[in-house]
Amino acid sequence: MARKTATMEAGTGAPAERVPGLDRLPAGPALFVGRRTELAALRAAAVRPAEGRSPVLVLAGRPGSGRTALAVRFAVTVAGQYPDGVLFARLSAPDGGRVPPARAARRLLEQLGADTADVPLPGAAGDGRDDPACVALRAALAGRRVLLVLDDVRDAGQLWPLLADEPGCLVLATTAGPLTGIEDIDPVILGGLDRTAAAELLGDLVGGTRIGCDPVGAADLAEACGSQPAALRLMAGRLRGKPELAVTEAAKELLRAVAEAGKAEPEGVKEPAEPADPPEPNGKGKGERGKGRRGAAVAGPEPAAAVDPPAEPARDPAAWVRPGPEPAEPVPVPDNDPLVGAFTLAYAGLTAAQARMLRALTLAPAQSADPRTASALVGCPAPEAATTLAALAERELLAEEPPAADGTARYRVPGRLHPRLVRLREREDRPAEIELARARLLERLVRLTESARSLLDPSEGTGPDPLPGPLRLKSAAHAREWLLGERDPLLGAVADAIGQGDLDGSAGRLVTALLRSLPLTGAAAPADLHQLHELVLTVAERHGRPRRASAALLNLGDLQAAAGRWEQASGHYRAALEHARTADDEALCARALEGAAGCHRALGDAVRAADWYGRALGVRQSMGDQAAEARLLARVAEAHAAQRRFDEAEREYRASLSVLRRIGDERGREAVAAALAELRERVSAGW
Repeated sequence: MARKTATMEAGTGAPAERVPGLDRLPAGPALFVGRRTELAALRAAAVRPAEGRSPVLVLAGRPGSGRTALAVRFAVTVAGQYPDGVLFARLSAPDGGRVPPARAARRLLEQLGADTADVPLPGAAGDGRDDPACVALRAALAGRRVLLVLDDVRDAGQLWPLLADEPGCLVLATTAGPLTGIEDIDPVILGGLDRTAAAELLGDLVGGTRIGCDPVGAADLAEACGSQPAALRLMAGRLRGKPELAVTEAAKELLRAVAEAGKAEPEGVKEPAEPADPPEPNGKGKGERGKGRRGAAVAGPEPAAAVDPPAEPARDPAAWVRPGPEPAEPVPVPDNDPLVGAFTLAYAGLTAAQARMLRALTLAPAQSADPRTASALVGCPAPEAATTLAALAERELLAEEPPAADGTARYRVPGRLHPRLVRLREREDRPAEIELARARLLERLVRLTESARSLLDPSEGTGPDPLPGPLRLKSAAHAREWLLGERDPLLGAVADAIGQGDLDGSAGRLVTALLRSLPLTGAAAPADLHQLHELVLTVAERHGRPRRASAALLNLGDLQAAAGRWEQASGHYRAALEHARTADDEALCARALEGAAGCHRALGDAVRAADWYGRALGVRQSMGDQAAEARLLARVAEAHAAQRRFDEAEREYRASLSVLRRIGDERGREAVAAALAELRERVSAGW
């Protein structure tokens, strides 16, 4: 098959292959044609000055218009101008849900190599520009030349917290419609490919001879597809799978399929407005934009008399970003769109096993799968799953992702097809089959995670039973790369399972495995651990297990305390105390009391700190835990000293020394004796 790409000007700067982060971008299609006008518009917009902030380029287009592929192509051409790297984040979930900007900021920080362990956990105030992760990202970008590619942005409220006050960076955002609320942006709006590019794409995908012998049929098929890249690719996959099908007949099939889909409009699916039609923030309408080939509207210069001179951009981002309300739902693909007809034909041509696999992949974490997870979903051997995945990708029904650490091929269900596949799954698969597939997937993820842990820490003893050869993780390095590479899908899988509430046993085992495994990678983000402990709490409270709920709250309190968020930590410790009392667990009560006392101490409330330490001391004494008793006596002494109650402080220090002497803890005796000596010295000096 011929490989052709659009001719583009190379960017100045370092060679693109030397720029870090290019491998983070989606793989993109192997064949890329056309879009020269749009690429030129992006290059022109990228060099416009933006005083006091990062320039923002916006690519807007309907699902299937090829906006992500164009963004990747443009990023590769200009990457050399951004030697500090390329960052990538997808700001929509596979089902079209909205990814919070704080979560995206943490992942971007990790791509920059920042230590997210120092980033405080999200606060209760919200997820906007003041979120600690967003603040840390903007600070990390200061003084750097970085290209940020933000794919499938839902609204301006997602974008503006990530924008740095750094003119040397460039932000490229793709979206299904204009991002109202961000000033001084002229989006590049994608329509269909031009006639020449559409014919070239069909020729490259199907075979030049077959298309060249029927130019009229090729033109009819391109027109039936609306010259949309995604629809063209699906129809090309159908033609490759049916060599006997004439190109002209394929065009007629597509027109019939689109007409039938339009008649059978599902309830609740409404056709959205054209992305090019809604007014932009500066008031320009569709008729005021420059036009690209075959209806592609491209932002261009306006006549001088048509608009007022633009105002000088403000240095404060709050002055140039006014996010509108969060959209209620993602932009759907309307039923009369050629993409729907092309998908209907492609799906009808699948074998039963291929169709079942495609539907099942909507249950995969982040709708991304390799043979390990795909084989679990459908209950087949991994080599068979690999063959089926490759066949679906050949039909253009799956997008290829960058391979896993060991070279294993990875695939993703395109977001434009996800809603249709979910509907098909709900119609064609029995609920019991879906639940069984989800259970198999969770158990597979548990075994893989436990296998990774045993490779990373062999000292823990005998690991789980080895997985079959094609599924096995091969080394500690491979295990670490797998855990980090699959972290987001793993977290998503367990959150989804616990959210549905029907597989708490398997989901709970996966949470436990992740809590034991992720810290072994050396890159466990506190936010991820916080999410996992919150999931443990959800399951524990759902099933009435106060002891487990108390332990989860204690861990959440410890994470908040480590982040210096003492008020939030205190709330968790108090809630843990209530659950511990319900479970009649003295050890958990003592931990919660001591944790709350530490929060009061950090907040400068020595009176309450002494009270809570004293209550914890009473519990430990009743348990006969002399080591903890000695520690808490010293803590009570410190709280008394902070209140200038020196006699009481000395008495508690002396009591602690007595306990330490009794249990033979020489190191503890030295530390407490030093603290007592320091107290006496300060008192004698007039403190």
